[in-house]
Amino acid sequence: MKKNKPNSPSLEEVHGSVETQVVGGFWKRLTAFMGPAYLIAVGYMDPGNWATDIAGGSKFGYTLLWVLVLSNMIALLLQSLSARLGLVRRLDLAQASRLAYPPFVNYTLYGLAELAIAATDLAEVLGMAIGVHLLTGIPMSWAVVLTLVDTILLMFIMRGNVRRMESIVLGLITTIGLAFLWQVIMSDPHLPTLATGLIPSIPNDEALYITIGIIGATVMPHNLYLHSALVQTRRFDRTLKGIKDAIKFNFIDSAIALNLALFVNGAILVVAAAAFYTNGLQNVTEIQDAYRLLAPLLGNSMAPILFAIALIASGQSSTVTGTLAGQVVMEGYLGLRLQPWVRRILTRSIAIIPAVLVIVIAGDDAVGDLLVLSQVVLSLQLGFAIIPLIHFVSDRSTMGNHVIGSLTKVFAWCSAVIIVGLNAKLVYAEVTSWIASASVSVIIMWLVILPAIVFCAVVLAYIAIVPIWGRPWRTRVAIPHADQPMAFDLTEVHTFNRVAVTVDFSNVDSVALKYAVTLSHPTSTVILIHVVETVSALVMGHETSDAETHSDKVRLEAYASQIHATGRQTEVVIGYGNPRRTIPDLVNSSTPDLVVMAGHGHTGLGDLVHGATIDAVRHRILAPVIVIPGKS
Repeated sequence: MKKNKPNSPSLEEVHGSVETQVVGGFWKRLTAFMGPAYLIAVGYMDPGNWATDIAGGSKFGYTLLWVLVLSNMIALLLQSLSARLGLVRRLDLAQASRLAYPPFVNYTLYGLAELAIAATDLAEVLGMAIGVHLLTGIPMSWAVVLTLVDTILLMFIMRGNVRRMESIVLGLITTIGLAFLWQVIMSDPHLPTLATGLIPSIPNDEALYITIGIIGATVMPHNLYLHSALVQTRRFDRTLKGIKDAIKFNFIDSAIALNLALFVNGAILVVAAAAFYTNGLQNVTEIQDAYRLLAPLLGNSMAPILFAIALIASGQSSTVTGTLAGQVVMEGYLGLRLQPWVRRILTRSIAIIPAVLVIVIAGDDAVGDLLVLSQVVLSLQLGFAIIPLIHFVSDRSTMGNHVIGSLTKVFAWCSAVIIVGLNAKLVYAEVTSWIASASVSVIIMWLVILPAIVFCAVVLAYIAIVPIWGRPWRTRVAIPHADQPMAFDLTEVHTFNRVAVTVDFSNVDSVALKYAVTLSHPTSTVILIHVVETVSALVMGHETSDAETHSDKVRLEAYASQIHATGRQTEVVIGYGNPRRTIPDLVNSSTPDLVVMAGHGHTGLGDLVHGATIDAVRHRILAPVIVIPGKS
């Protein structure tokens, strides 16, 4: 685990890695900016949305199509505000909150954000597992466990390359879209009746409940955190015009991507309406039931297969954004960073454990209830992301000329009121149903659930009302994100009297020693640091006396002699055991002014074979560290 500096860029490994200053016209520049919104769009078509869309279509036909359109408009507005925050302030939503709010608010927001990500991941796990189960017939519990394996494999494939990540996710989205386009064609919906679904109407209370579920499941809180980070992967001109152009291109990107998501959600509802509602089957609310009924109702055996493939692609693409969102939230709120694959295992394990337990104890029929529960948890968290976002982009002192206008602000707050109000109603309905049915222990209800809801309501009121009375924002500023150049005192320049260099008798040593000598002046001391990794050294430590240890000492003396020839002094420091644990102690005890380490050039699976020593030790070394390529 790494402790990030307060001013570390969001998604540091890919920050500013995509160049947008390309030669060409409007479309060339737009293509350079396109990508982040597609990673966001998958959250709007994840398996958590499918149940509400299927229920809406089977119970009320095309009547609730307008709800999907309204949800998409709200989503486009909020995602564009999230992108604006990242582009202008070069902070993601979590970082901006950390700079603005007192600790008790920040820790609460962090906890709720993590809970939302876990709930989102739970829906993804269940959706993928259902798809695998329906397609292959393997038991649900095993299908749930398989979601961990394929996720880790996908994360390794996409490691460190945001463009490759965007391409893979776009491919998955295309798979989902084509699968549902084919199903819509097979279902042959009645177009005049379908058009009436765009007229706002809510037939009864049950329709209102489903409407709340659709809106609550559409706008995903983790997407607001993620979008403000992903837009920072683009490198563009930081002038007034450059930032305005970036905002414009990202809005177009969001509009295209979210309308693709609208098509998928609309297609699910249309297929459910055409296949189930028109045939008198108005109680199809489970994904599994929809799968089983599609073939006999549409008269085509391909329909359920396409349905399952789309479900798997939906869960697989959503899991990528869940990992990135978790990284953004943890780094932004706490300044802590985990390796993405470690983060993925942690988050997915949190989702898999309750899923497997519920399936084993209550059976496959409980999966639908678990999906609903995940959406209720998301509903609780949504307002805690929306309200700070609106406050941040409305603050002229930090947004400058890019602050949102009055009309945009009105629409944003109306959207927030609608979402928070509807989700509060959803939570209220769930709690009252628990009380009425006695499905939850009275003690748990009064000592855990209700106090938690009251506490969340108080924090929500704080972040909504206090900024209106007076800005609570802290005065800390993240230096790398400042728009104006900083003035530095360069009259006192560091010199290096003691330069440490790690050697391992490989072909990169010559490069490392060359840099160490170059960076030291003729009266400096060069410290040679080496760790013996033999079995004997691991067991006996400094008491080992095997042949390799003796050979290593001879080689170190040879290195020292060559450095002596340049007029510099040398010190030889030998350690024993695991380099990752030993090197930081040896370096820190030698008190160097600078440390030189050479990379071996391997990544990905090579790190698993050879060990990623540099990344493991450099954050524990007290002196500055310079990492150089392992070839001259």
